[in-house]
Parts: sequence; C-alpha cells; structure tokens
Amino acid sequence: MLTEDFNYDLPEELIASMPKKDRCGSRMMVIDRSSGEISCRRFEDFKDYIGKDDICVLNDTKVVPSRFFNDDGKIEIIRLEEPESNVWKCLVRPGKKMRVGNIINIAGVNGTVEKILPDGERMIRFANPIDIEEHGELALPHYMKRDADPVDKKRYQTVYAKNPGAIAAPTAGLHFTSELIETIPHTFITLHVGVGTFQPVRSDRIVDHKMHSEKYHLSESSALAINSAKRKIAVGTTVTRVLEHLSLDKTGKIKSSSGETNIFIYPGHRFLGIDALLTNFHLPKSTLFMLVCALAGTDLMKEAYRRAVLEKFSFFSYGDCCLII
Repeated sequence: MLTEDFNYDLPEELIASMPKKDRCGSRMMVIDRSSGEISCRRFEDFKDYIGKDDICVLNDTKVVPSRFFNDDGKIEIIRLEEPESNVWKCLVRPGKKMRVGNIINIAGVNGTVEKILPDGERMIRFANPIDIEEHGELALPHYMKRDADPVDKKRYQTVYAKNPGAIAAPTAGLHFTSELIETIPHTFITLHVGVGTFQPVRSDRIVDHKMHSEKYHLSESSALAINSAKRKIAVGTTVTRVLEHLSLDKTGKIKSSSGETNIFIYPGHRFLGIDALLTNFHLPKSTLFMLVCALAGTDLMKEAYRRAVLEKFSFFSYGDCCLII
C-alpha cells in the first residue's frame, strides 16, 4: 500500500484552530461498519450508543508545556521527555544551530548539546532545573497556525487529565464533560502522546514508515473492567493503540502492564482489543487516518470524510468527531 492511497481533499477553512464554545457542542458522524450507513448526529448523543455492559476506555494523560525558546527567541525547542534529571530529549529548530557542544540558554539556564540522535533529536544537559510550567507553552499542532492562547491551557486538556507526560492532547477526549462521563460505564488507561503526533509519513510505501514509541500504563482494575465488558469502546486512537498492542498475544484477554508501544495499525490489521472507536477527523496521509481505514475499511472512511467535507464538519484536534461502530 502507498501513502498516497490515504490522501483526501480538505478545504483549509474546515480546519478548526480554536475550541468550540462548549465541550459537548461538537457534531458526531456515526459510521456503521456492518451496514455501511453514515449518519450525522451530535456528540451529546454519544451515550445513546453505549450499553450498560459496555466499557468506554479513556486516556488520562495530561499535556505538559513542551515548547520553549532560547533567551534570544531564535531557537525553538520541543521537549520530548526528561530521561534523567536536567537532561532533555528534544527537537530543535533550526537544528543546524545546535551541534554537539553548543550552548543554549533557556530562562537563564545554560544547556549543552551532548548528543544528536539518529532521528535528529538532541540530548541537552542543563546546569539547573527549569520550571516547565512557568517557562514553557503548549506545543499546538502546526495546522492551527498560531501560538498557544490562555484558553488552550484549559481546553487543550481533557477534564479527566491526571498523569503528566503528553506533548499533545488525546483529542477524542476533549469533547467530554465531567457530567457526561458519569452517565457512561468507563475506565482509564494512560498513554503519553509523543512526537509521532507531529511526524508525517515520509515514505512512499506505508510499510517503510517507522513509528515512534510512546509510554503507556494499564492498571489491574482497568484491565479487569475491560476484560469483563461486552463491548470495548476506545475513546481515541491512543487508547486503540494500547489495547491492540496488549492484544497481540491473541488470548482474548489483556493484562495490566506498563511499557512502550510503537504499534503501527493500517489496513490488514486484525482488531482484537476494541469493538468501536470514537475519534476526531485526521490529517490526510497520516498514520491515524490509516488506523481508522484499517478499522472501517478505506472506501467507507473516504466516503465518510467526503460526506464530512460536504456537510462542513470541522477537522482535527479542535474539530468534530466520528464514532465507528
């Protein structure tokens, strides 16, 4: 399969750059895999599709400020993780200005580039800790074409965010209010959304694409709730990737676990960990669009996206959502 097979036309004006007034105010496209029926609903109808013996699985990762600039504002740093105290693994733009041994200054703290990794990421050791909440900002997706706004601190975060570590939000969860969550059977997993969110597929053949690893955790109580459910509804592709990763042993049951996953789901994948998926609309030729095509079929998903464009649904992180059943 070619990456180009997962392209589609999207008018730029349908890309949502700001959150809706109300979290539950989104539209929801429902895609029925068995009948091929596509219908337009409101997100507030989501609960109507959930049975009392089902389980909705949500990702409780918390987005942390990951975007920084050096003290003269000319170099952008995206902090990916802190593998040891005061050492950042990060993306640097422009990278040519940050070679091994170069010094960078953030919030008055000197950092030294110690290593350049094969993917171009830098390992920078800082002389002292840097308060990321005070000096960093949210790393919004590039397609929003704007810097983070004060409203993003609240709205680019799920209401149930608990465990800090994500660079980007698990956006399917942005539609939920605390009140709505209490009306449905649910449990949580954690997957810290990482740099792969920002990386396009650069290879012509999708099998040549390499996924970045992301850290996850599934507790014993959540594993029990998931294994006991009649249907498993994944809220977001991040949840899907964890549950499919943990189902690779094909036993039909998942176990509590902590680790990393770089699972790449595209057409041909046999789904064992989920029965339905709530997700936003994804970028053309992205790994996430490939994932939903794997679940519902490429032809049906392309038709659904064509309908979404005609009906003027809004797309991507702050956009509307679709429920694949």
